[in-house]
Amino acid sequence: MSDDEDLLVEAVASAHRPPSRAHDPLTYHPAWHDLDAAGRTRAFELARALRPIEAALDPDGLSTTARAVLAKLR
Repeated sequence: MSDDEDLLVEAVASAHRPPSRAHDPLTYHPAWHDLDAAGRTRAFELARALRPIEAALDPDGLSTTARAVLAKLR
């Protein structure tokens, strides 16, 4: 693994997504396309590990992903 790949994995695992166009409601992080299958698996596993920690730290028990989804719905 290179440092560049580690940065891509971190970016993909985060809940942050660049703003999307109105007609494209589902977006992947652009770095997703730069990862191979093993990198995507690493990003998934990291995201899966991070979300419960984020929820435990949130006063409402929500992960950053849950907050992002709720913000889109409001």
